[in-house]
Amino acid sequence: MSEERVTIFTDGACSGNPGPGGWGAILRFGGTDKELSGGEAMTTNNRMELLAAIEALNALKRPVPVDLHSDSQYLRDGITKWIHGWKRNGWKTADRKPVKNAELWQALDAARTLHDVTFHWVKGHAGHPENERCDELARLALAPFKKKPAFPPAPR
Repeated sequence: MSEERVTIFTDGACSGNPGPGGWGAILRFGGTDKELSGGEAMTTNNRMELLAAIEALNALKRPVPVDLHSDSQYLRDGITKWIHGWKRNGWKTADRKPVKNAELWQALDAARTLHDVTFHWVKGHAGHPENERCDELARLALAPFKKKPAFPPAPR
């Protein structure tokens, strides 16, 4: 019997940076896809990228091997390279400044310890179907948080 693996695709989006933001994720297991998404009124793109991965991993019901695909080099490099130094330095960067989004990095670190996660980078907006779908989910999730004009524009 082959090893049970979950494949996760994630993306984050922001309208303005900071601004309204959303995240989307696809969890694929045994030929079935589950889509997740959410949004916030005021956030950044990097926060949404992190939240997509956190929420996707936290949605898993039991520890499993995971392949997590993201177009965010910030996410991939942060969790596979930079986090070791941040933890060693008390969540400070090499130049002793507080790590941005430390609470999300800590949540992602905790979520990944429950699973055997391999992080993969995919080129964004390059026709990768799952990445495009996650981008669509993220944009749909941020839409309710965008300010709508109080009145329609005046006719010209």
